Amino acid sequence: MLKISEQIAIPDNEIEIKAVRSQGAGGQNVNKVSTAIHLRFDIKASSLPYLFKEKLLKLSESRISKDGVIVIKAQQFRTQQQNKEDALKRLKQVIKTALIRKNKRIATKPTKGAKRRRLDRKTKRSQLKASRKKVDYD
Repeated sequence: MLKISEQIAIPDNEIEIKAVRSQGAGGQNVNKVSTAIHLRFDIKASSLPYLFKEKLLKLSESRISKDGVIVIKAQQFRTQQQNKEDALKRLKQVIKTALIRKNKRIATKPTKGAKRRRLDRKTKRSQLKASRKKVDYD
């Protein structure tokens, strides 16, 4: 059971974890031991509340496929257990980003002083530019 928050938890049977061989250099061990972890989590088939599913599917996350499956490959560590914990931690992080509510922006108006300062700067700038013009001696 992966606990996301106080109210939300994901049962282990909804998370598909598969051990695969790691990529890259690693000597003799890399060719015979499957230490990397492929984690798959189907958002649509999960027991998450409908609102969270919708928010997750709308995320512009590269780890979420078009089919609504979160795919995470963890191969940072040398042991399978550490990679499994890392993959679960990253899954939890992706789901938590969908749970964060964004505050609505309240439109504000500039103050009278700010308007006056802006206009003062504009007039000073225009006077400076006017003083750079060629003088007509006629």
